[in-house]
Amino acid sequence: MTETQVLVINADRPDIDHPLAIGPEPEMFKLAQHNYKSGEWPFPVRLVKPGTNVRSDEAYSASMLPDPQAEEREQIRDIRRAHRDGNHTIRALTDETGYTSQRVSYLVHKYSLPLRNEYWRAEKYNNPDEVIAYQTLARLCERIDAPEFSIRQASTSNGVVNGYYISWVPKV
Repeated sequence: MTETQVLVINADRPDIDHPLAIGPEPEMFKLAQHNYKSGEWPFPVRLVKPGTNVRSDEAYSASMLPDPQAEEREQIRDIRRAHRDGNHTIRALTDETGYTSQRVSYLVHKYSLPLRNEYWRAEKYNNPDEVIAYQTLARLCERIDAPEFSIRQASTSNGVVNGYYISWVPKV
């Protein structure tokens, strides 16, 4: 079994031309570990094979920047998780995920998540200032004392039920 030669270099300032030590890999690993623990080398070290192209500080810093696609994938994963948990409006998704509403809106439309931004609205026939608005049909039925089928039918034809104009309105 042949032992490969490796160089021990300073990880903070990689300089292949001036290695700290050269030798077979197992011995250099032990030497690096001993010298780092004893404080002889107060900086992190790397083992590299001779002829390896060591990155510059700029390239290393650039590799540490977050990938925009990975960040977007993580954000849409969070939004989909919140959507599965029952948050079906932009505001609810924003509150749940902590992202800005503009970002949530952009990602929801880009990835075509179905939203329920509509709500049931009942406006009194002879008093337009009296408006009842609910997210669910059941709550509206209880409030104006009408069956669901009549409210659904009235919402498609802008009809009147128990003195109220009924509509299914998109939320702004």
